[in-house]
Amino acid sequence: MQYPTVLGAGRALEQIKHDDHPNDRRRRFCVALGCLGFGATPAFGANPTPSPMADKNAKWLEVQEIVAAASRPGLEWRGPTTGPKAASGKTIALWADNLRNGGVLGVAVGVREAARQIGWPVRLFHSDGTRAGMQASLANAIAAGSSGIIVLAGDHRQMDPLLRDAAGNGTKIVGWHVAASPGPVPASPISVNISTDQLEVASVTALAALLPTRGDAGIVIFTDNSIEIARAKSEQMIAVIRGAGGTLLEVVDIPLAAVPQKVPDATSALLLRHGARWTHALAINDIYFDYAVAQMTSQGRSGHALTPLTLLSAGDGSASAILRIMASSFQSCTVAEPLNLHGWQLIDEMNRLFNGFGPTNFVAPTHLLTRANIAYDGGPRMMFDPDNGYRDNYRHIWSAA
Repeated sequence: MQYPTVLGAGRALEQIKHDDHPNDRRRRFCVALGCLGFGATPAFGANPTPSPMADKNAKWLEVQEIVAAASRPGLEWRGPTTGPKAASGKTIALWADNLRNGGVLGVAVGVREAARQIGWPVRLFHSDGTRAGMQASLANAIAAGSSGIIVLAGDHRQMDPLLRDAAGNGTKIVGWHVAASPGPVPASPISVNISTDQLEVASVTALAALLPTRGDAGIVIFTDNSIEIARAKSEQMIAVIRGAGGTLLEVVDIPLAAVPQKVPDATSALLLRHGARWTHALAINDIYFDYAVAQMTSQGRSGHALTPLTLLSAGDGSASAILRIMASSFQSCTVAEPLNLHGWQLIDEMNRLFNGFGPTNFVAPTHLLTRANIAYDGGPRMMFDPDNGYRDNYRHIWSAA
């Protein structure tokens, strides 16, 4: 497929939402960022040549288009509309890595809801987020002998050795947030990874932070480098920040499982070290901010201070993040993932495997949840739940003759 060397970023994002394959989406987004001078990182297999733009205002108008496109509520359903009828007599083992993570919990709820609709019993197994906990609980999920296994979060490279025998014996396996990219997972027993496109998620988050000041921002990024998808997000945010001329003060690597213990002290140290230079915090997950805000408040960095801190998250649209956004308390936005929809999508992909079908390659559009659009798409229920009829659509697919 050929792409123009110069592509309006806002128009590119609109086209991305119509592309059928995640690789097409990624290529288009890389070209759009490259034309603005915000090149994608090598981790995504793209290295577009930036086109010079003499008018900086024009560049930021393009950024504004990207952020506005990602903020639009009520997008119509562009996922699958046909597929196999529900397979009968199937059982599911649902393995979740750290249910304290709002994203994992939200997808688990969606999986249970969809499984009830399709008629499959689900047995839950969960880890405490540690490597030892993962190994023990995943071994129990495999030993349950279910027809299919759904794994939520974690790094597929750590899980693959444990899952290979089960897959070899015919067990179908799908995952959520187990790899850096959505779609099939090469050389893994996990057939498909359900996720939004993390290149888009990270880029939109960084651009939303940079836009109000046209790049004049001092930024700290919170991430978990032990997880492939988290590392990919933070690398992309770094690339966008540097390409836009923002100041990257520090990248803080704290495992998600250790957030409650480590983030409060880390936040205090950051405030002392960077002072008023620290204007924005980005994170790969809202959970970091759950434990950072108290320290920010105690040291006088409230949303009404002379040098306020603004928080933006590249996932996952937790209830606590929505409350902060509604109250204009530190957090301005989160790139909310459609967690409940992802649960239904996992069940649909599993049903396709049971029936010998390939994956749909559907990737939900990136959505920036802000105070301006929070009244739509499930916001009043403290979640991002797209009002696009996905439940009825999947019910129709599964009940079709």
